[in-house]
Amino acid sequence: MSIRVSTPSRLCLFGEHLDYLSLEVITMAIDLRFYAQIEKRNDGKIVIEIKDSSIDTLNQKNEFNKYEKIIFSCIDNIRYKSKRDYFKSSVNVIKKRGYDISCGFNVKMDSEIPIGKGMCSSSTMIVAFIKAILEAIDADIKNSKKDIVELAYQAEVTEFNEPGGKMDHIASVYGGICHFDFKDIDNPKVEKLIGIPQGDFILVDSKERKDTINVLKNAKQPVLVALQDTPTIREMYEKNNYLEKIKNIDNKLRKPLLAAIDNYIILKKFLHDIKEENLSHNSFGEAIKKHHNNLRDGLNLSTKEIENIFNIAYNYGAIGGKINGSGGGGCCYIYTKSENSKQIIEQLTKAGYPTKIVLPAEGVKVEEN
Repeated sequence: MSIRVSTPSRLCLFGEHLDYLSLEVITMAIDLRFYAQIEKRNDGKIVIEIKDSSIDTLNQKNEFNKYEKIIFSCIDNIRYKSKRDYFKSSVNVIKKRGYDISCGFNVKMDSEIPIGKGMCSSSTMIVAFIKAILEAIDADIKNSKKDIVELAYQAEVTEFNEPGGKMDHIASVYGGICHFDFKDIDNPKVEKLIGIPQGDFILVDSKERKDTINVLKNAKQPVLVALQDTPTIREMYEKNNYLEKIKNIDNKLRKPLLAAIDNYIILKKFLHDIKEENLSHNSFGEAIKKHHNNLRDGLNLSTKEIENIFNIAYNYGAIGGKINGSGGGGCCYIYTKSENSKQIIEQLTKAGYPTKIVLPAEGVKVEEN
């Protein structure tokens, strides 16, 4: 029996680079999905066909059916040949949970998500792959969002001792518009949100590839070093004394720390406004824009191409825009009233940037036949 599953990409509305600081994040799952079609074998081999990584741009179709083939045994001890050997790590973490997958599988994987562009293509690939295997073996945790998140996080991050948090895995598995609180990093709270203004989100591909691991490392390390001499950001926010607590920190560390603190303040104000039904198009867009400026100026996460995209969009009525994901290239998004979308898209397309209006989407699921 063949089973097909899928899981969505996401926009990070607020909270980039806050999840690994045990803070909060707000995401929106979107209608770009990663698909995995799976069926059992009987020889202990896992045979994966995955859309070739050269097909990496927003809206790019796999016109010539280019797939990369990956084959390995799931019976033997599985050794990693390199960092990010994610299919093998996914199998290993499932086996460590005590599940027998020695039968082997054929898996065909396709994606609508741009690769290497901050759209969590790796995380969604892992989530889809793990969900497919759990469905194929009828595992008792196949519908457990919490367990799928934890397995995906282990496969991508802990198996390779990499930097990064659980934001992408949770956003993809849960779907919708969600508020995540990482105060308890091992058991984050998940809250579904409704009521954001009904404008358009325009995803834009800068066509710049990015080095996610190094971007995360370079953004994370200065803030963690700065926090060694202060209370946590959450504590400083709650007592409203962060300016006093960080005044003696060296400017090279204080600048990225201030950016993280201000982005947490922006997130908390957004939560207050949305729950009080006091969120307008303009206040929402301005918050997104301010969040991006902190990431750009405080953490050096923007690029000339992305700033050019925003300059074009703002000239034609956009209200807000920001990088998506870790930054340093890849995709960004524009927030605008719907009546301005056509002209913004026309101008960005004219400038050579692929675009797509994206909509909220449900989380990981089994596709109907």
